Amino acid sequence: MPELPDVECYRRHLTATSLGRAIADVTVRKAKVLELPAARLRKALRGRRMKATRRRGKHLLVALDDGRWLTLHFGMTGRLLHFKDPADDPKYDRVRFDFTDGTHLAFDDRRQLGRIGLTRDADAFFDEHELGPDALDPALSEARFVVLFAGKKGNVKAALMDQSLVCGVGNIFSDEILFQARIDPRAKVQVLGRAELGRLYRALRKVLKTAVARGAGSEAFVEALPKSFLIPHRAKDARCPRCRGPIKILKFSGRTAYYCPACQTAGRPSRGTAGGRGGRRRK
Repeated sequence: MPELPDVECYRRHLTATSLGRAIADVTVRKAKVLELPAARLRKALRGRRMKATRRRGKHLLVALDDGRWLTLHFGMTGRLLHFKDPADDPKYDRVRFDFTDGTHLAFDDRRQLGRIGLTRDADAFFDEHELGPDALDPALSEARFVVLFAGKKGNVKAALMDQSLVCGVGNIFSDEILFQARIDPRAKVQVLGRAELGRLYRALRKVLKTAVARGAGSEAFVEALPKSFLIPHRAKDARCPRCRGPIKILKFSGRTAYYCPACQTAGRPSRGTAGGRGGRRRK
């Protein structure tokens, strides 16, 4: 699933390629991904220009020159691709924005779980989706992060993925953040001290910023990551890049979590304590 770093890279791609271009038409191939009728979307966007972008967590909003906002959520497999040559139109192009200069912006989504809509108020949209502060918001200080998490119950992995707490982190990057912070994914937030929560915050910022810088969402992303990252080792029988011990797998509410039991000891539950429960997860 595209998480904050992926969506930030899509935002930058759209900003660099599509802002200021006039939309001639919208080609809808799969209306399933739309939150409004295809005819209404086409009517609303024809002749309009994309002016600016805003991102909160996994949601990307694009300002139009009539004051409305195009809303994009990428579901499990969504991405954006700007192209000119029809041969470059991606295989799972579900909605395509056709510009008057002959170029196109495709919403490519193999599993068709993404969503495209319109809103008149970006802030109201974020409120309606109960989104907490963006994980890379400059205003999200370590002190504020600690206060937010100190009042949370349940396991720390679920807390990291709770979009109403701090938004943008999903299953894959929560594993990496916890690995870098050396915290057991089963750890209860309420047993973590100030030092451990501070370490979690710093790992969160480091991991997300590194992922953006290394091109999250691209085919070469995993190979571009630092060798000290866990993501390339999220596989059965993999070894920890830090201690070379075995990577273990846990199940959290249907999600698969990878971690190193030798390195991630902070907050580890006592033997016999059930893991993977507690905390709510929002999409």
